Amino acid sequence: MSLRHALLGLLSERPASGYDLLKRFETSLANVWPATQSQMYGELSKLAAAGLISVSAEGPRGRKEYTLTDEGLAELRHWLTEPKPQRNPRSDTLLRVFFLGVLTPEQARGYLIELMELSDREYEELGRLEQSIDWGDDRLSVYGRIVLEYGLRFNAMRREWADWAATQLR
Repeated sequence: MSLRHALLGLLSERPASGYDLLKRFETSLANVWPATQSQMYGELSKLAAAGLISVSAEGPRGRKEYTLTDEGLAELRHWLTEPKPQRNPRSDTLLRVFFLGVLTPEQARGYLIELMELSDREYEELGRLEQSIDWGDDRLSVYGRIVLEYGLRFNAMRREWADWAATQLR
């Protein structure tokens, strides 16, 4: 996935300004694909230059509202259906676990306990996010809730696994 496709996906719902996209991004996609404001505005410029979005309105202080073009929708659909998702096997967390044997068992358990606590915090944060959103029956709400549920289940699984792993250390 790329920021490009995330922005095209958000614009498939409705036109939006960079500011609006940033806010929608923060409450929906930031948990699965973080991006900074400068990255988003840079990507919007690239998308416009490529003809995948267009500026549909300009307001005060240089505010621009962007609209997905037919070419942008075609690119989004192509990305969703043609290339297979890349499996990203890299995990800093698991790489560290693999080498915990160089630490004392207490230090290794400490790392796993921190991972449990991180999982608990992220689970609680996602729970608060779930409660704070006015969910509708629009596409972003339906699929956003599905992604949020993945995050909840992932954090619950990671916590359970880290707890089990800590008991395996002698």
